[in-house]
Amino acid sequence: MIIAFWIVGGITALAFLAAGLMKATRPKTALARSMAWVEDYSGGAVKAIGVVEILGALGIVLPALTGIAVVLSPIAAVGLVVVMIAAAIVHVRRHEPPVPPIILAVLALVTAVLGLVTVH
Repeated sequence: MIIAFWIVGGITALAFLAAGLMKATRPKTALARSMAWVEDYSGGAVKAIGVVEILGALGIVLPALTGIAVVLSPIAAVGLVVVMIAAAIVHVRRHEPPVPPIILAVLALVTAVLGLVTVH
C-alpha cells in the first residue's frame, strides 16, 4: 500500500504543484487565455488558489517523506478534494465541462484513502 500511496500521491502532488505554480506565478491575463474562469476572480484570488494548491501538494508529500505528523498527508489530500469540488462547481456554473477538476478530485481522494491506510 505504501508503494501505491507514493505512486498516486506523487502524481497528485505533481499535478497540483504544476497547476498551483502556474496560477501563483503567471499574470491573470496570461492565464485567461487558457483558463477562462480566471476572469470571474481577482488576480489575488487566483494567486491564492495557486498557493493553496502548492501547499496541498507539499502537504501530501512532506509529512510522508519525513515521517513527521504523517496524518497530515491524507488531510492535505482531503483539502484538495474540497478545492476541486469547488472548482467543478465553478465550471458547471460557467457551462464548462468539469472533467479536469473531477479527475483531480478523484486522484486526491484516492491519495487520501491510501494515506489513511498507510498511516494506520
